Amino acid sequence: MAFIKKIIGLCILLAIAGGGYFMYWSQNPIIPGDAEAIDFVITPGSGAHAAGQQIAEAGVPIQPLLFNLLARATGKSSKLKAGSYELKPGSTPLRLIDQLARGEFAQEQLTIIEGWTFRQMRAAIAAHKGLKHDTVALTDKEVLGAIASDYKEPEGLFFPDTYLFAKGASDLQIYKQAHVMMLTRLADAWAKRDPALPYKSPYEALTMASIVEKETGQKSERSMIAGVFVNRLKLGMLLQTDPTVIYGMGLKYDGKIRKKDLETDTPYNTYTRAGLPPTPIALPGVQSLMAALSPARTAALYFVSKGNGTSQFSDNLNDHNRAVNQYQR
Repeated sequence: MAFIKKIIGLCILLAIAGGGYFMYWSQNPIIPGDAEAIDFVITPGSGAHAAGQQIAEAGVPIQPLLFNLLARATGKSSKLKAGSYELKPGSTPLRLIDQLARGEFAQEQLTIIEGWTFRQMRAAIAAHKGLKHDTVALTDKEVLGAIASDYKEPEGLFFPDTYLFAKGASDLQIYKQAHVMMLTRLADAWAKRDPALPYKSPYEALTMASIVEKETGQKSERSMIAGVFVNRLKLGMLLQTDPTVIYGMGLKYDGKIRKKDLETDTPYNTYTRAGLPPTPIALPGVQSLMAALSPARTAALYFVSKGNGTSQFSDNLNDHNRAVNQYQR
């Protein structure tokens, strides 16, 4: 009888010790604070035991059995979500269970720069290692079709911003988000437009915004530059803006624009063709959109770079020629 009592007492002590260790283990960092984060993936349909094995196989120093027990003890074994994750230094097993139950996937980000062309945007997306590349073999028009866009040409139709996404997400997610965001921003700006503007559609306003985006890096001048181009459109004057010519040159552009380039007709040469080009020439930001749809009220018809990042605006050709002589010659 005494022997049985000793065995029972030992079992109780072992249970207490085991429980104490389990509590200690669950609340202490899995990897130290100075270590690197570890990426892992939980596949769809995985239970707590399978998830623990996948985490361990990814290099996380954790016992699948203890992980399974903890998931069950916390009541979250059936709530673990499949996806790509990142175990950060200092995370405890309890925090890990909570992370999987909440679906706090590993976050990646991609920044699309104002003024980029769609070609540059596609290159940046294709080069991002955190994305699943579902569009690499698609043409530009096929990309538009894949995101259910009503437009035929992609240029200008994606909003430049920083986009967050779960690691391993399809690149179509970025295209869709950026497209919807641009259409939303454009619709908002269009609704607040000056009714006297010479645009026939929001798309024409988007085209103007892209020109303004490429004409200046000075945010304070965008409204004035838009005002000049709007004045020219109203008077039937040629826009004569170099960025459209450069866009029309495509890969032939070598960083310099020459007189023969200005004289060579393309659909985007605003020195040889009146009105707006057939499509936008870049991805405009929100300030260029607002400038195109709320341009400065000005009599200016010309502007020339002063060489310091700002421009000199003129109401007539004589003043403009004097400004060109002063700042360019």
